[in-house]
Amino acid sequence: MQTEEEILKIKKVKNTAVRTVVLRHLLSHEKAQSLKDIENALAYTDRSSIFRTLKTFEENKVIHSIEDGSGMTKYAVCAEGCNCDPIDLHYHFYCTNCDKTFCLFDIPIPNIQLPKNFKLQQANMVVKGLCDNCNR
Repeated sequence: MQTEEEILKIKKVKNTAVRTVVLRHLLSHEKAQSLKDIENALAYTDRSSIFRTLKTFEENKVIHSIEDGSGMTKYAVCAEGCNCDPIDLHYHFYCTNCDKTFCLFDIPIPNIQLPKNFKLQQANMVVKGLCDNCNR
């Protein structure tokens, strides 16, 4: 697994203390994190700095955002080698019991044949049900 510093260097994002701590937090969690989750975990970090960091990460394809239907955007670190191109898009799983969202990196979104002159910029595929822990 790549370190925070390596990821930021590969994505050509300037390394700052806030960026390192936010990325470290995201890397340490199996599930996608909402802004609120990150703010609660990093209570001593300025809220606007966290938000700006997430936007910078998203613009530079360090992370991707997920609209899982919960009403809160969630964020997850992109897989190694991901450029957020259509070929990199994957499904997400939202647990309806615990509200956790997981990236299903091994299940790519199928290629969709769009009408002439249409361009795919983003796809959001969310499967809902019970996660392993809640299904026990």
